Amino acid sequence: MGGGPPVSENSGRGSVDQYATLPSGTTICFRDYGDEADPAILLIAGLGEDLTFWGSFVHSLVVRGFRVVAMDNRDVGRSTFTATPAPRLWRQMLGRPRRDGYSLADMAEDGVGVLDHLGIARVHLVGRSMGGMIAQTIAATEPRRALSLTSLFSTTGAGRVGQPALSTLRLLAAPPARTRTEAVCAHLRITAHVAGEAYPIDDAAEAAIAARGWDRSAGDPAAGNARQIQAIQASGDRTAQLSRITAPTLVINGDRDLLVAPSGGAATVRAIRSARHVVFPGMGHHIPEALVDPITQHISQHADRVGNGGNDVENS
Repeated sequence: MGGGPPVSENSGRGSVDQYATLPSGTTICFRDYGDEADPAILLIAGLGEDLTFWGSFVHSLVVRGFRVVAMDNRDVGRSTFTATPAPRLWRQMLGRPRRDGYSLADMAEDGVGVLDHLGIARVHLVGRSMGGMIAQTIAATEPRRALSLTSLFSTTGAGRVGQPALSTLRLLAAPPARTRTEAVCAHLRITAHVAGEAYPIDDAAEAAIAARGWDRSAGDPAAGNARQIQAIQASGDRTAQLSRITAPTLVINGDRDLLVAPSGGAATVRAIRSARHVVFPGMGHHIPEALVDPITQHISQHADRVGNGGNDVENS
C-alpha cells in the first residue's frame, strides 16, 4: 500500500531508473539515493508495489544518513515480467501454485543480485509485507550480507497466522484492473479498507501513487500480481528458515491490519531469536504520512545500534 508523496525529482541520481541484468537473465530496475559512503539500506516493496510506492519514506532515511537502494521486484514496475503463465484465480484461492512459477527465494536472489551489481557487501534490509518475506529470506540464506533486518507488517508463511480478513479476501477476489482508471479505483478501495481507521488515507496522494505505478509498469500488472502471490504460496511456512536468522531484527506492524493480521508480526518475533517488536496502535497495512518519521526513526536507531559493520562499497 502507499507510503506518502513521491520523493522530489530534485533528489539527484536517486530519481533515475537504473538496471541490473542478473546471471539468471532477470533484469531488475532500481534507484539509488543518498551518499555512496553512507551505510546502505535495501528497500523491498510489497505485493504489486513498484519502487515509487515508498514515497517520502526514502527521503526520511536519506536525511538520517543512509544510502537507500529501492528496487522493483520482478513482475512489477520496470523489472522483468516473467514469461510463465499466471496462475488462475482458483489456484490462488486454494493455494495450489503452478510448478513452473518462482518462489520468494528467487526474488531474494534478485535483491542480492542488485547488491552485487552495486558492489555493496553488507546492507540493512527493510521490507514491507511481501517485501518483508523477501528480506527475511535474504537474511536467512545470505547471513553475511545482512547487517540488520527490519520486517514491516509481514509474516512467516505459517497458515494459522498473518491471514487476511474475509472482508479483504472479498476485495482481492474482484476482477483485476485492466485500465489506468480501474487500477486507481481498485487501489483506493483496498488501501482505504486495510489502512486502519486511525489513519484515513489521502485519496489524492494515493490516486497519484496508483496512477504512477500503472504508468511505470513494463508488463501486465494483473498477471504480475498473480505470479507474486504464487511465489508466496509456493514458499509455504518459513518459520524454520526464520529461526536461522542471526542479523539483529526489528519487527514493526500495526494492530489493525486487515491484510496481514498482526499475528503474523508476533509469529515473526517468536521465530527470530532476539527480535525486537514495535506495534503502532491504530495502524493497518499502510504507512501513513504521519508515521513515516516515527517508523524511519525506529529503523535508523536499529541500524545505528549495529553500526556500518564494514558496509563499504567494494571495488568492482
